[in-house]
Amino acid sequence: MELHPSVLAAALLIEAAAGYPDALYAQIRHPVVWIGALIAQLDRALNRERDSFAIRKAAGVLALLVLLLVVGGAASAVAGLCRHLPLGGLLEAALASTLLAQRSLHDHVAAVAAAFRDGGLEAAREAVSRIVGRNPASLDEHGVSRAAIESLSENFSDGIVAPAFWLLVGGLPGIALYKAINTADSMIGHRTPRHEAFGWAAARLDDLVNLPGSRLSALLIWVAARFTEGADAAESWRSVRRDAHRHRSPNAGWPEAAMAGALDLRLGGPRVYGAVRIEDAWMGPGRTAATAQDITRALHLYRRACIALVASALLLALTL
Repeated sequence: MELHPSVLAAALLIEAAAGYPDALYAQIRHPVVWIGALIAQLDRALNRERDSFAIRKAAGVLALLVLLLVVGGAASAVAGLCRHLPLGGLLEAALASTLLAQRSLHDHVAAVAAAFRDGGLEAAREAVSRIVGRNPASLDEHGVSRAAIESLSENFSDGIVAPAFWLLVGGLPGIALYKAINTADSMIGHRTPRHEAFGWAAARLDDLVNLPGSRLSALLIWVAARFTEGADAAESWRSVRRDAHRHRSPNAGWPEAAMAGALDLRLGGPRVYGAVRIEDAWMGPGRTAATAQDITRALHLYRRACIALVASALLLALTL
């Protein structure tokens, strides 16, 4: 199997430095928007309410196959072209960087801490509503702070580490296929009357492809905690071993438990999405009374975890 550590290292550095420029988004939108448009079209065309549960489930499998063929085929063609061009590896890295989210995740979570400082609880609720699906009106200061830190932890895995893993393994096609699966799960992988059957395949495949990234995310947070003042690396690891498997998601509990233990917090637990209350296990042994200061502490830890990821990619590029 051919690995792509140089492309990974370059993509991480490009995205950390530049993100996805607003001017570019205004001109051509974003690759995930293109993927989302295809998913929405497949949903409209194939997910018919008059069909039986089994037929809609099969239609969801077909939709996922079409999505992967289109996205994988396009990404493979572009990657093949890059590899025949001067500096093609750098071009492939630049394209792959658009599917990573180090900078944007940091900025969105930092905006919640800034909103607390500048506008109080109502402003923070508005800011956190942009990054979580739960009902912000049900959240007090501690709930908003926990929601921001939980989003930071989970998205470190599925917005950064998991796509980085699949970029390492499969180059541009690998990361593009991962983002297609992850976007499909976020759009149709819900247990709602419309999508419980149709989104079954997307949800199950997303669980599978996130297994490596979630475990690596917990490891990177533990490493970061060893180099972050005020963080507890030993408790981070204990929390992962004790709590990660108790989360209702097979993946989200790993980075959440690592972050909770490192910062002496309790994350997860019961939460409200819309009008629906979800019961979930608590991650970590510490305080439920998280504050805006804890969001800032989590961001410090997050930045060091990103540095650990970049350093790992550079080490692989130099040794392989």
